[in-house]
Amino acid sequence: MTTEKLEKGQLLIAEPSIIGDLSFNRSVILLADHNHEGSVGFILNKPLDYTISDLIPEIEASFKIYNGGPVEQDNLYFIHTIPELITGSIEISNGIFWGGDFELTRSLINEGKINKENIRFFLGYTGWSANQLEGELKENSWIMSKNIYKSTILSKSSSQFWKEKIIELGGDYLIWSNAPENPILN
Repeated sequence: MTTEKLEKGQLLIAEPSIIGDLSFNRSVILLADHNHEGSVGFILNKPLDYTISDLIPEIEASFKIYNGGPVEQDNLYFIHTIPELITGSIEISNGIFWGGDFELTRSLINEGKINKENIRFFLGYTGWSANQLEGELKENSWIMSKNIYKSTILSKSSSQFWKEKIIELGGDYLIWSNAPENPILN
């Protein structure tokens, strides 16, 4: 399951030992970019109590907003699987794309041509400076995993995603699959 080379499109699964970190505890992150300058990712399994229309009233949809990470949380980002509709997007990998023409996206949502199965919005992102993510991997803060879901990853249930990935790892990780989020409160 674990891959050797860090590259965009992979998933980063928070080690169970990350306790008390509100942003990253039990997070599954899609790595959207990785190069010699650093890395960018979006937390896939931390929905917020907002919808897109709460933040942008001109959009008539109730798509959930997710906490993408602790960086630039006043900015809205999106990933999607429909580059044929949203121009100007950048391929992450495996049919998943980042960003694009936002005004066009807004119009397409209002026209019913984009649904919640093919787009996900985030407030903020997760970022690492050059070599920072590699250091965190060496410190066993993250488990790298291939994105076996490819473009269907946007339909994964956010509430159980971390637990599912931990169960897939098996072995010593299995005990963590049913542990409370904060063991101190057990």
